[in-house]
Amino acid sequence: MNTEKIKVDVISDVACPWCYVGKRRLESALEQWKGAPVEVKWHPFQLDPSMRGEGMNRDTYLTNKFGSIDRVQEMTDRLTEVGKTVGIDFDFGENWLAVNTLHLHQLLHVAREEGFGIEMKERFLSAYFVETKHLNKPETLYSIANDFGWDSEKVDAIINDETIAAKVKAEIVHYQQRGVSGVPFFVINDQYGISGAQPVETFLQAFQTVSEEAQTK
Repeated sequence: MNTEKIKVDVISDVACPWCYVGKRRLESALEQWKGAPVEVKWHPFQLDPSMRGEGMNRDTYLTNKFGSIDRVQEMTDRLTEVGKTVGIDFDFGENWLAVNTLHLHQLLHVAREEGFGIEMKERFLSAYFVETKHLNKPETLYSIANDFGWDSEKVDAIINDETIAAKVKAEIVHYQQRGVSGVPFFVINDQYGISGAQPVETFLQAFQTVSEEAQTK
């Protein structure tokens, strides 16, 4: 088997439940894959960059997005069932709050540079969708960041750093210009795009395809 590294770029947003499902399915594929080593890099995206700072409650946000309470219920019921298959206990209860994710991506940008971006991403996703923590509250971010050795001063400095915000926004624009309009989106070896939280088998087939192509070069 070819040992050339396979590169996977994952474009996702913290405020995206299917991104959480996609993350788990990719991780399952990585556990099953026996071929070339795979290097995963995570990249930011904002599904709703216009979201106000105070956030939006569940019913208002989801009804605005999907049109009716009935459609919202269908969607959340489906996500809850799918989540169980990948070990996620989604909670779309009344405490759930939609928030603007720019500051979260700024924190993730620095965490990635410091080597624990994937771990912080998992923590944010869990806090957002399982624990229904309000991730626009400074004290919530301080508590999470403290688990990674960051104090409140560092969190504030990152959030208030316009240079970091500009880098995050530029990275989002980069992938939008490449045609990414919805997430999760996975780019394999800069060649193949996988849109959505596809089954584990889809990732394994993509790894197999790029490995076979590498062998024939």
